[in-house]
Amino acid sequence: MNVKIGTTRFGEIQLDKSQVIRMPDGMPGFVDNRRFVIIQNKDNSPFFWYQSLDEPDLAFVITNPRQFVPDYHPDFRHYLKKIAWINLDSSFKEIACYVVVNIPKGTPEKMTGNFLGPLVMDLTARVALQLVMPDSNYSHKTPLLPKVAELQR
Repeated sequence: MNVKIGTTRFGEIQLDKSQVIRMPDGMPGFVDNRRFVIIQNKDNSPFFWYQSLDEPDLAFVITNPRQFVPDYHPDFRHYLKKIAWINLDSSFKEIACYVVVNIPKGTPEKMTGNFLGPLVMDLTARVALQLVMPDSNYSHKTPLLPKVAELQR
């Protein structure tokens, strides 16, 4: 079933209800925003928009963290044990992981990703949460382009 939604960034867009991702707890700082959709930024771009359906002007840039840090494999199973919608007996093939990206205005080469708080999504149930992993070795400002960051030090 198709629905139309109004967004500040994209205007009116049409999407299938099956594309909606529910976040029962919202995101930290945005707890009232519980319905999102992923919108492709551009063809062949590693970036997507995580558009809120509850607030038309709220959208986050997200990406697959492994495209920038291939060895990023957080063990978030112990964080997920308390969450009813994750079936830990099944394969993690239906689980997707994204990080929220911060792109400073005028200096995209300094973009960072929140690897400390990944978005974890059950693609079958279309439910997600943003984990906060305080004992992670990663930062909420992990450089996505480390070579550029090293040159600027």
